[in-house]
Amino acid sequence: MSDRDEFGAFLVGFIVGGLTGAVVSLLFAPQSGEETRALIKDKSIELRDKASVTAEQAIAKAEAAAAEARARADELAHQLKAKGETVVGEVKTRGKTALDAIRKTKKTEEEVAI
Repeated sequence: MSDRDEFGAFLVGFIVGGLTGAVVSLLFAPQSGEETRALIKDKSIELRDKASVTAEQAIAKAEAAAAEARARADELAHQLKAKGETVVGEVKTRGKTALDAIRKTKKTEEEVAI
C-alpha cells in the first residue's frame, strides 16, 4: 500500500502543481493577441514618426551644409579670379618691361653698328 500512497501523493502533487501553474500563467500572462497587435501598431507608428523627423532634420542639415559649401566655393572662386587678374597684370608689366629692355638693347646695337 505504501506504493499506492506514494503514487497518490505524486498524482495529487502533479495535479495541484499543474493547476497552480495554470492560474499563475493566467494571472501573469501578457495582454491578449489583439492588445499585442495594437501595441505593435502604435510602436511602429511612433518609430515611423521619429524616423520621419530625424530624416527631415538630416535633410535640413544637409541643405544648410550645401548652401555653406556653395557660398564658400563662390568666395574662393572670387578670390582666385582676383589673384589671377593680379598675376596677369604682373606678367603683362614684366613682359612689357622686358620687351622695352630688348627694344632698347636692339636700338643701342643698331646705333653702335651705324
